[in-house]
Amino acid sequence: MIRILIVDDHRLFRSGVIRMLQEGQGLQIIGEAESGEAAVRMVRDQRPNIVLMDIMMPGIGGLEATTRIVRMNLDIKVIALTGCSAPPFPMQMLKAGASGYLTKGVSADELHTAIRKVFLGQRYVSSDIAQQLAVSAFDDNQDSPFDSLSNREMQIMLMVIACHKVSDISNNLHLSPKTVNSYRYRIFEKLKVSSDVELALMAVRHGMVQPKPGSIGHHA
Repeated sequence: MIRILIVDDHRLFRSGVIRMLQEGQGLQIIGEAESGEAAVRMVRDQRPNIVLMDIMMPGIGGLEATTRIVRMNLDIKVIALTGCSAPPFPMQMLKAGASGYLTKGVSADELHTAIRKVFLGQRYVSSDIAQQLAVSAFDDNQDSPFDSLSNREMQIMLMVIACHKVSDISNNLHLSPKTVNSYRYRIFEKLKVSSDVELALMAVRHGMVQPKPGSIGHHA
């Protein structure tokens, strides 16, 4: 029996995934989590075999949660199941230690296949993501400026553009405010921007977030 934890902040989507998985033999849903923090706690307590992980969630998000889960060395495999298909999300998740990457349009058959292959120690990346990764490896023009960020820088960048205050980022990631600001300025330098506003606008231009009224502002 393959024990599965579903992590997504949308209850309706989690319910849909559960219905898809109930069709598969030998699959057991052992829990649901709506945040990265909850996922890390449930992994410690429930010890699933597979974690289906969204990326863009409140709090630490799926990227940081994946990093923490992989570091536990419990032989628990993470598969990204997300609406984030644009660079640099696939590469960042794979660098964080995810064993698979699927987008939310996946069929039930492909989801079952991915879970079984990853459970057996293989990697599984959906064909559209695999093609994107292959093209970017040979075409410098396909690179996203965000590819230059480390996993920790990427997570802090996502929290900054989601309007988290430095104090909140500090608490969530167990870093000092001074360290968070050091990361922020390093991100600014790498991406050649000078403020949180410019950073958010760049993220919107590259399709990493959808602009919302009042969502782009200064963070202190």
